[in-house]
Parts: sequence; structure tokens; C-alpha cells
Amino acid sequence: MPKKKSDAPQTYEFKAELKQLLHLIVHSLYTQPEIFMRELVSNASDALNKVRFMQLTDQNILDPQRELKIKIEVDSKKHSFAIEDTGVGMTHDELIENIGTVAKSGTLQYLEQIQKEGKKIDADIIGKFGVGFYSVFMVTDEVSVETRHASPDSKAYLWKSDGKGTFSISEIIRPQRGTRISFTLKDEYKEFAEEYRVKSIIQKYSNFINFPIFIGKERVNSLEALWRKSKDELKEDELTEFYKFIANDYDPPLGHLHLSLEGSVNFKALLFVPSKAPYDIFNEIREKSLHLYANRVFVQDNATELLPEYLRFIRGVVDTEDLPLNISRQVTQDSPVMVKIRNVLTTRILDLFENWTNNDTGKYEKFYKNFGHIFKLGVNTDFINKDKIIKLLRFETTSKSKGELTSLDNYISRMPESQKEIYYLTGESREIAERNPKLEYFRKHNLEVLLLVDPIDIFIIPSIYEYEKKKFQSIEKADLKLEKKDKAIEGEALEENLLKSLLTVFKETLGDKIEDVTASDRLVDSPATLVIGKEGLEPQVEKFMKMMNQEVKPQKKILEINPSHPLIKNLSRLNLGNSQDPLLRQSIMQIYESALLIDGNLENPTEFVSRMVEILITATK
Repeated sequence: MPKKKSDAPQTYEFKAELKQLLHLIVHSLYTQPEIFMRELVSNASDALNKVRFMQLTDQNILDPQRELKIKIEVDSKKHSFAIEDTGVGMTHDELIENIGTVAKSGTLQYLEQIQKEGKKIDADIIGKFGVGFYSVFMVTDEVSVETRHASPDSKAYLWKSDGKGTFSISEIIRPQRGTRISFTLKDEYKEFAEEYRVKSIIQKYSNFINFPIFIGKERVNSLEALWRKSKDELKEDELTEFYKFIANDYDPPLGHLHLSLEGSVNFKALLFVPSKAPYDIFNEIREKSLHLYANRVFVQDNATELLPEYLRFIRGVVDTEDLPLNISRQVTQDSPVMVKIRNVLTTRILDLFENWTNNDTGKYEKFYKNFGHIFKLGVNTDFINKDKIIKLLRFETTSKSKGELTSLDNYISRMPESQKEIYYLTGESREIAERNPKLEYFRKHNLEVLLLVDPIDIFIIPSIYEYEKKKFQSIEKADLKLEKKDKAIEGEALEENLLKSLLTVFKETLGDKIEDVTASDRLVDSPATLVIGKEGLEPQVEKFMKMMNQEVKPQKKILEINPSHPLIKNLSRLNLGNSQDPLLRQSIMQIYESALLIDGNLENPTEFVSRMVEILITATK
């Protein structure tokens, strides 16, 4: 207990209706009682920062050689808690101003009015009032504050309050500078008198405070604030260990980005790209993000508002001086500071990826294979950085082996001069895409085709539309314009009148199963294929929508037949003999359903097989 002087304590009334204000703080703003410890450590750190500044500018202070530190004492039997710092301390007037007055007159009414209007009590509003200290009344009924200012001729004081409208100040004997806050915990919060519990909270919220925090003789905030070091000071092994700590990962990161910015927004950041995606990436990745600090004090471990959705796999720490160290740090979503930081982080991360594409393609491809299906969503959501993101996209392609990726720039660099469009084909996998008959023309004439085997790709390409003045063209569309080659090269096709007659029979046989039947320029080795009409959906889009239980209007397709294929020529001869020949009609239906089978859309394989057996019986008589 502090030694009091003979003078009786002076009692003061709070300048605002503290009881109601405390109720608002505890029940409306703070959601976790352990936050009180973060607030007290934060205040202690502020006091230490102030006295350190005094040491640098004025050596005439009390105990100039005293160690700058924070000490916490707990007693599990007595349920007592105390935190003491060797910081700047407070004068009598500062006690009244800092913790005797709840911000400004009208604070309570102002906050209540905001709540009534349904508005958020955001960082900018609460930041004006500085009520963080009072979070301690969540866990105790009475608080004692012993303090002495760093001035050599200062006096020491004891501030006490039960938070019910008044506080007292009395002069005490305290030889050392700094502040000690002590209280007895309510029964339901006695856990905070256990050393193991206090250590876990300190390591969660205040591990990177730039002053030692002791519980007894043990320092509990052992890790350095690496992001505050210069790039030259950072060592690879400590970066790896730091990443593993904050990301809860066993593997080292793929790469990191160190930032220290001053200007319209001030912050430091140390960001990491994981080396692999989690097993359940779309669920797990949302549970973790950047750790947000305000002057080394932990604010939150999932600051999702600091990154756009398509970069949510990034891990790391952001520490800013521009967010107030007070209760409002729980409500950061709408802060303009956060918006500015987000914009800078996004730009710098994209710059990092661009650097990898130029200087370490292996690292970039590893990143893209792990996180590309999330990253590419930025094309549809980040219109400011859309061009940068498009340059960073990578695709499978017919000119590369499976697993090798290519950029749009590289694709265009390999295009012949006569090619005016960027060709692409969708498929559930590379193996399925490569078996698609629609590739035959492009293989024969050495034209490269992008293979969009990621389901997300088909939603991205329409948003790009064109790149470097080259429009994207699906080779599954009926309106595909291909350069017709010499007949001697392509093979002798049916004469026009024979072809026209056969097309009529195809249309009669298939009826409303198809939109149309036309001659094909894209087929070389196959007799027929199904293509999409001008307004039709890409096959992968159609399948995706069905998987999501969305109503999809039945898609009629256009059947293209190959006038040079032997089977089509044979059917033409049957047609010349008898257009009603059952074998002709059966063969036409079998060709159509074979195209459905290749596309993965054959609904009745039993009927298909039965018809095939009938055709074989006829052919082998």
C-alpha cells in the first residue's frame, strides 16, 4: 500500500455521467474482457515513449538511468492484479484531465445519439474521447492509480474510484517516477490473476511492444518488432521464424515484402506470401489475414479490410501511427486510414509479383499454382489495378506441356501476323480439353490455343474482352472466323449441292434437338462437333451454374459436320440412294450423340449403345 500524507483525500465528481458511459463502453464496444489488459499495456507503453522522448531532449528528469519497462504482478489467491511502468507519470492536474474527466462534456449524449441513428461508432468518432482506461471496470469494482511525474520536483498521488460517479486524489510518498495501477478482480474474472493467462494475453496482444514486459522476473514479450527494422538488418532465419509465428505455419514463406512509408499515411509492414495453400483454402484462408498494430500494440489478427479479397492469402503485420490507441481500434472497417493503407499494400504486392515474373519465374509460377484461382478474381473486382492483374495472369496452353503456364504477353509474341484474335478453349481438365475435336484445325495449322481448365477462368475472360488490341475468341463458338485453306491440303470435300442436301436430312432427323446444322471449317479428323450459338453459354459456365442449383435455360447447340470426312461422304451416298434410309437416320443420330458424349453431356448412354449395336449389325451383314 502507498504511504499517504496526512492531508485527507480530495473527492471529485466526474465531468460526465460515468456510470452510463461505462455501461456503454463495456456492453456496446468491448466484446472481450481480456481487452482491459491490452489497454493498460498500451497506456504504459505510451508513458514509456513519452519519457524516452524527454530523455532525448531534456536530461533533467527523475531517475534518468532507470530502466524503461513494464511489470505485471498477479496473486491468484487474492485475485489481485497490478501493472506498473517506469514512464512519464502524471501530475495532479493530468490525473484530473486524463482519467478524472471522461473526454468532453456531452460525450455520453453524443454516443447515445449515434447509436439511436443506427450509425457505427467508428474509429474517428471514438478517437476523440479516449476512454480506453475505463475498460478496467469490466473486471473490477475499484481501481487505484499511484503515479509520479518525471519532473524532478514532482509530487506523487493516489487516484481511486469505484466508477460510480466520483474519484479521489490524495498525495502519497512514492520516490520513483511512473505509474502503478492495481485492483482486485471480480470473482467471474479471477482467471486474469493466473500468470499463465496473463502471459497468453500479453503474447497475443502486446508481443511486439518495444519495451520489456515482465511477469515476476520473466520477460514475456520476447519477439522483436521486425517490421520496424531496416531491410539491411533483417535476417532470413528470423524472418522465417516470425512468419511461422504469425501465420501458424510449419513451412517457410515463399517470399516477403518489407515496407516503411511516410507521407499521406504512415505505416510499416512486413508481409509474407505462403509457400503453399491450405487444404481447405476457401474456408481456412478467410479465418486469417494481416495482424494490425497501432504503435506496436495489437489491434486485431484478421484485418481483412487491409487487403482486397483476391489477396486474402497474404500474411503479415501492419503497424501504423495514424490509428488512435484507444477503444476505437476495434472498429476500423470504415477508417480512411485503413483505405489508404489498403491501396498502398495492394499496389506494392502487385509490384512484388511483377518483380518475380521478371527475375524469378519459378517462384512466381509456384505462387500462381497455389493461389492463382483466388488471385485472378481481382480482374472482376479491382478496376484500378485491373491492367496490372491481367499482365500477371497465367494459363495452360497447347504450345506448352501440362503444368507449364504462359502469360498473355508471351502468347501474343508467338502469334503469326495473320492471327487477329486470342483463341481459347474451356475444359474440365487439360486431358479432356486436348481431346476436343475443335482443336483439330488449330493443331494442323500450328495456332496456339489457351486451355481454360480452371472453372474461374471462364468468368474472367469476358471481363478482359481484349488484350493489346487482340480480342478473345472461344473456339467453341459458331461465329468463329477461320482462314480457309487450299482444298488439296484440307482434303476433297463434298460438292455444294450434295452437302446442302445432306444438311437438310441432318436437320430433319435431329429436329429441335439442335439450333442448326452447318459445314465446319474447324474439323480435320472428326466427322462432327457441337458448337455454341452466338448467345449461348460456354459449356463450363453452364455446368457451373447447374452445380450451384441455378436455373439454366436449355442450351440448343449447332452441329457442325466435316464435309471432307469419309463418314460424312458415305452418308451423302446413302442420302443419294434413299434419304429415308434407316441406317442414314440412325447414323445421323449416332453422330449427334457422339458429339454430346465428347462434350460430357450425353444423358442416355443406354440408348446410344443400343443404337450403335443396331448399326454394327447392319454393317456386318
